[in-house]
Amino acid sequence: MFSHFEWMVAFRYLRARRQEGFISVIAWFSLLGITLGVATLIIVMAVMNGFREELLTRILGLNGHLSVYASQGYLSQFDKLATTLKSVKGVVSVTPMIEGQVMVSTSRASTGAIVRGLRTSDLLKKEIIAKNIVSGELKHVKDPNSVLIGHRMAAKLGVNIGDKITLISPKGATTAFGTMPRLKAYRVAATFDIGMFEYDSGFVFMPLSAAQLYFRTKKAVTNLEVFTYDPSQAPELSETIVLALNGEVKVHDWQQANSSFFNAIQVERNVMFLILTLIILVAAFNIISSMIMLVKDKGRDIAILRTMGATRGMIMRIFFIAGASIGTIGTLAGFTLGLSFANNIEIIRQWIQNLTGTELFAAEIYFLSKLPAVVDPGEVVAVVIMGLTLSLAATVYPSWRAAHIDPADALRYE
Repeated sequence: MFSHFEWMVAFRYLRARRQEGFISVIAWFSLLGITLGVATLIIVMAVMNGFREELLTRILGLNGHLSVYASQGYLSQFDKLATTLKSVKGVVSVTPMIEGQVMVSTSRASTGAIVRGLRTSDLLKKEIIAKNIVSGELKHVKDPNSVLIGHRMAAKLGVNIGDKITLISPKGATTAFGTMPRLKAYRVAATFDIGMFEYDSGFVFMPLSAAQLYFRTKKAVTNLEVFTYDPSQAPELSETIVLALNGEVKVHDWQQANSSFFNAIQVERNVMFLILTLIILVAAFNIISSMIMLVKDKGRDIAILRTMGATRGMIMRIFFIAGASIGTIGTLAGFTLGLSFANNIEIIRQWIQNLTGTELFAAEIYFLSKLPAVVDPGEVVAVVIMGLTLSLAATVYPSWRAAHIDPADALRYE
């Protein structure tokens, strides 16, 4: 399609005058713009994907895909209900749970927290906790006077393994002087670190029997936590569960509980994609301007080539090759830079933090303790195709303009 002569002339034109170096300054900026635009888009999409996947993994690892509540009050005969739910197609496991809000206090500090009461066997099955114990041993949580807390909560309260914390619940006993808060001290048996700030700093786990006693639910639980084979099918499965339990319960799926959170991430992801696409578009306009200037500068050369027998098609292909080379090299360079950065983003973050002495990724703000990045091959291919398409489209008009220069006019004005 392109002859050796056309390639030779195109690359000769990209070698500007000696004082301008290998390529014109504007062409360099165009190439750099394409490179940075493609690389930035790949990196940002990878980080957004990483955020969503990491949050989803932690949220669904610690919380059930579905939560079953009583229409009123607590769920009694919960083991019988759990057996019924396990027979529903698509249900993997059912975990009885007691959940309540408390104030956690020590002599040094206090903080709000959510208490979850689980059977020790069910707690051991939660891999996201069992595999992320940082101090103490999970088996010691069997003691009704022991609890498991996040390592960030332990650091905030200034407690270690074996120290005691006091749980304060506003739902206490009613007296003639009003409601008295319920207080009870527990020993810290172990701490965990699952890498999500909200959970590591705000959750307390204790044995189910101890939670029933503390929250005075007698032999009942607040809800049943249901795990399914496919989390995406949770909304459809919730209807089946309601029918299986004769409509006597309320069911909430994980998408309802976290809809605003994940919708915000999706909106932010789409907006960032649009904004960063404009960087590539601006770089494409730079290619147009640099090529138009090149065509104007090479007007006399074009006229001489035409008089020597070069066709308009040859002239158009010469300048198309010159412009497309800038876009193609820039896109491939951006692809390489983007993938390299995305695959080593946490190492780069740590290096920059150590170099500058500042915290670039505060867990308190971004929920996660590490900067995640998940590269989606489909998205990377789409970004590369978009970069190449915009680059090639940017060379069409300058190439057409070069092909339609009149040799006689060009030589006359020169």
